[in-house]
Amino acid sequence: MTTPELPPLREVIARYGLSASKALGQNFLFDGQLLARIAAVPGNLEDQDVLEVGPGPGGLTRALLAAGARVTAIERDQRCIPALEELGAAYPGRLRLIEGDALAVDAPTLFEGRPHIVSNLPYNVGTALLVGWLSGAWQPWWQSLTLMFQREVADRIVATPDSSAYGRLAVLAQWRSTARIAMPVHRSAFTPPPKVMSAVVAIRPAEPPAGVDVATLERVTAAAFGQRRKMLRQSLKSVPGALAALDRLGIDPTRRAETLSVDDFVAVARTIRVAE
Repeated sequence: MTTPELPPLREVIARYGLSASKALGQNFLFDGQLLARIAAVPGNLEDQDVLEVGPGPGGLTRALLAAGARVTAIERDQRCIPALEELGAAYPGRLRLIEGDALAVDAPTLFEGRPHIVSNLPYNVGTALLVGWLSGAWQPWWQSLTLMFQREVADRIVATPDSSAYGRLAVLAQWRSTARIAMPVHRSAFTPPPKVMSAVVAIRPAEPPAGVDVATLERVTAAAFGQRRKMLRQSLKSVPGALAALDRLGIDPTRRAETLSVDDFVAVARTIRVAE
């Protein structure tokens, strides 16, 4: 498709008097090449539906539209709406704006098919949104997730056992999907620069193991990692059937949560569910 001539993003921001809101977890990206690389992570987006949360003045939105996507953007900052409407006018019929809180929007109902989700997520709601997208029915209502997080959160999503970052988020992300860090993003790429580094995480759904549900797995991981310095026999005693499951599976109850693999946690949750 033909890419329209657009004014520089910095010019648009200046014209509408925009500035990043710390309260909304905003940090703006201006580097067009970097934004294009992020938009390329899911693969070919030509004529694909994409959900973007927190587009702000529309830097990543531009890259997604230029890649041929049909973008549905959820933005709660009223200040950014005129700039996004201007961008929508440059791409007739390709940008749908929804003003509101992404945590309150029933996103699956916005699409007939399965969209890709590509977002530079507001830092203050990013983890909550991810947990919601990874929970519930499977296969999920989305095709892929390409999400910008603080590097610390990104590391927790892709962490492996016996590492300090390994915990509930890693198990939730990895037991029925594949997660990888697609690219690091230096703090200097943002305006204003945040205090921490960032990274783009790419997540693809996979076929989950049979015989286990997310609610049981969440109960087990919440208890295990809620007291991660304690042995499993202590941290899991509040979960009915968990200690019996450890015994049945031959998992030493004196181990700590961070030493169990994702498959181990899945096996414990499956054994509990069978016994219920």
